[in-house]
Amino acid sequence: MISPAEIKVKAERKYISFLQSQIQEIPFSRIVIRGDKSYSKSLSEYEKEILALLNQSKEKKYFGYSIDYQTIKTKLIGTQSLPASIYFDSENDFLKYLGKEKEVVLFRQNCQQILSLFPELKNWIIQNPLKIIQNQGDWKSILKVCVYFKNNPKPNLYIRELPINVHTKFIEKNQSVLRELLDIIIEPFVNWEENAFEKRFNLKYREPQVRFKILDAEISINYFSGLDDLAIPVSQFENLRLPVNKVLIVENKTTLYTTLTLPKMENTIAIFGSGYSVHNLKSAVWFNNVELLYWGDIDVQGFEILSQFRNYFPNTKSILMDQPTFELFFENDLGTPTNITTQLNLNDQEQKLYELLKANNWRLEQEKIPFDYVNGFFDNE
Repeated sequence: MISPAEIKVKAERKYISFLQSQIQEIPFSRIVIRGDKSYSKSLSEYEKEILALLNQSKEKKYFGYSIDYQTIKTKLIGTQSLPASIYFDSENDFLKYLGKEKEVVLFRQNCQQILSLFPELKNWIIQNPLKIIQNQGDWKSILKVCVYFKNNPKPNLYIRELPINVHTKFIEKNQSVLRELLDIIIEPFVNWEENAFEKRFNLKYREPQVRFKILDAEISINYFSGLDDLAIPVSQFENLRLPVNKVLIVENKTTLYTTLTLPKMENTIAIFGSGYSVHNLKSAVWFNNVELLYWGDIDVQGFEILSQFRNYFPNTKSILMDQPTFELFFENDLGTPTNITTQLNLNDQEQKLYELLKANNWRLEQEKIPFDYVNGFFDNE
């Protein structure tokens, strides 16, 4: 026999459909809860179960579910009245039973407010009624943001510059729901290929920066007043025009500082790739006209980042990431296991070393390679 707890669970599952019916203006109709026709094999257990069911019903509490009974002759407990149908006969019975009366009042008010401004959101509300409830205290501010974007679909401002009377962090904290709404409200102006909120909705955004060192003193003096350690936004770096014919990409900061000890490097800069952040460099098309050297740790991640970067720039050559260097300076350090199973963009020697590192979870960080060995390598370059 179905229990009161099971009725509660099944009733809660009906709640979303009820909310949807409110937006669709469908009149309330009896909500039926499916039970089962089983019963206890002992009379005492049957009486206990039927009493529990009755005590939580509308008959006893004056709201909630009603029960229709059917008289059945059983083999084990004789002729008894068993629940044939369990149902909510009115909206009040249903909502009071779930404790949702106030919530539904707010739901209706919020929906009315939303649809009065943006009737095009009706289907979204029908599909997402719980999101109306989850954001029930924020709809006034959410709609202020939506109205602004409706009137200014290409703001070209930073989020916190927008002249909207909401908390300074409100948009940032509510990007998920705002994104769904703005995709509908300003559909013709959405940059669909972009996932980042700012790029998707024509806002200014804080660009990642590219840090690089000028390894040629003449370039440093002639172009940067002697500065040799710089960081600039990606978009500016992509438009950089320098007399450079060699670019050295290094994986970590320690290696970047090591470049200061290198022999004289004419027409060369060193870039801090910052691991997988090398993707920030993928649009620097002037890289196609220079010699690209990638210098990363000798571990699986180092080769995976090399592969990633080489996918952007096929002319990339790895340096100091070879078997002889590994065997000379490896100190039995363990690396970080990888879950990557796809084919990497590596040459045969790199692939062989990668598989060895992956199988044993080995690592040789570049900072453990002595300066004289590094300098000797670049002397011969």
